[in-house]
Formats: sequence, C-alpha cells, structure tokens
Amino acid sequence: MLLDVSVSQQTYIEDCEVCCNPIEVVPVFSNGELVSFDASDIAQ
Repeated sequence: MLLDVSVSQQTYIEDCEVCCNPIEVVPVFSNGELVSFDASDIAQ
C-alpha cells in the first residue's frame, strides 16, 4: 500500500488485495512521518 505523505490527514477506501473487500484506510502524518494508521473493513 502506498501512502501520500503530502496530505497530513486522509481517509480513503481501498480494496483488499486478497479478498477484494473494501477497507477504509485512515493514515495521519506529521512532518512527513506516519504517526497514526487505522484500517477497518467495511461490512457489506
């Protein structure tokens, strides 16, 4: 998974590479470093 450090806080949906189910990804960056990361499945 590639993350864009130019945006300090972001939320996006990405499909799982194994099962293709959607995952909500929420990374948070400070000074170009990852400080928080959360990934949650989206129930369908």
